[in-house]
Amino acid sequence: MPPVPRRTTPAALLFVVGLAFFTDSVLYYLLVPLLPHYAKVLDLSQMEVGVLFGAYASAILAGTWPLGRLSDRIGRRKPFLWGLVGLAATTVLFAFASSYPLLLLARVLQGLAAAATWTSGLALLAEGFPSERRGQAMATAFAAANIGVLLGPPISGFLLESFGPRSPFLLAAGLALADAAARVGFLRDAEPPPGERVGLSGLLANATVRIFAGAMALGASLWAILESTLPLHLDSSLGMRASEIGILFAAAALTHTLTSPLMGRLSDRVGRLKVMRIGFVLAALLVPVPAFLTTKWAVALSMAALGVTASFVMSPVSPGLADAVEAMGTRSFGSVFSLVNVAYAVGMMVGPLAGSALVEAVGLRGALAATGLVFAVYLVPLARLKPVAGPPGSPATLPPP
Repeated sequence: MPPVPRRTTPAALLFVVGLAFFTDSVLYYLLVPLLPHYAKVLDLSQMEVGVLFGAYASAILAGTWPLGRLSDRIGRRKPFLWGLVGLAATTVLFAFASSYPLLLLARVLQGLAAAATWTSGLALLAEGFPSERRGQAMATAFAAANIGVLLGPPISGFLLESFGPRSPFLLAAGLALADAAARVGFLRDAEPPPGERVGLSGLLANATVRIFAGAMALGASLWAILESTLPLHLDSSLGMRASEIGILFAAAALTHTLTSPLMGRLSDRVGRLKVMRIGFVLAALLVPVPAFLTTKWAVALSMAALGVTASFVMSPVSPGLADAVEAMGTRSFGSVFSLVNVAYAVGMMVGPLAGSALVEAVGLRGALAATGLVFAVYLVPLARLKPVAGPPGSPATLPPP
């Protein structure tokens, strides 16, 4: 049984999954600069805008587990291709939406397409790369997604101002076509993954799976907290303009993008837990720092450092979970990466609520200090966790020559 779809080389597999993640991120962030336009044309309230964003996460939460389980039963390629349907429908609906319900429908379909893409895509990488190369491969795919985060908003804003509100979605249509060609042209059918399927209870019974999924939720909530609380502070305390605040967060995204593959490779060499523990120590120390700084350049440096910190925290998670599932004697990668998506979505949803509540209760400095304390406390279960042993017959379990 070949570990990857027939005639699909690891390099081609990484290209296809990376392009899919990049396209998904671009489409998600294309909407951000268009929000004022939609709010004016459709007379949307702040709550309606919030629901529009929440619909995406809700669709991921609803779709990711059944799609992941399905990919474990029928193989990865079909669900990965099904994501194209939601992607195409999303692009058309956003381009021609003339009512709020159509926008909501587009956002829901976008979330379902993302659930299919990310769950099956990570499972493909887990099967296509051995453990000693898995961290670098997955982190590289995440870096491709981060490039989409960087490029999506500025390109969308430029196209909107230069060519009108539908022009960003012409770009999206082109990306969707390229993505479709890559998925259909490079991926080949393969048999469903062999071995016993592990359900949610079986996965959560594994300490590594529980703790790594929790780490993913904390990594997602970290950025959600910063994005929802720090800009108001920078505006009121340092007088920073919107463009300057955007540059600060872009700096963090850039350093995260550049260092993510490096941290994935480092986790391949020295172990997932070592890299993650360093990340949690850095997060405990660095998360509160931006609230205490009084100059713009110092805040910029701290945000860049937090981008590197995010790579330490999050890059080892997905390959570590793949290793854990493999060590359990199963190939239920779809199910475990569904759990990762759920953890990420929960972090994105809980982070802004918890951060905002803390800011109102104890101020920004207290809120970020409390967030850093959470990362410090999480070092306790990370310290108790033992490295994952490889599956039977893997290099990690073979006797020395």
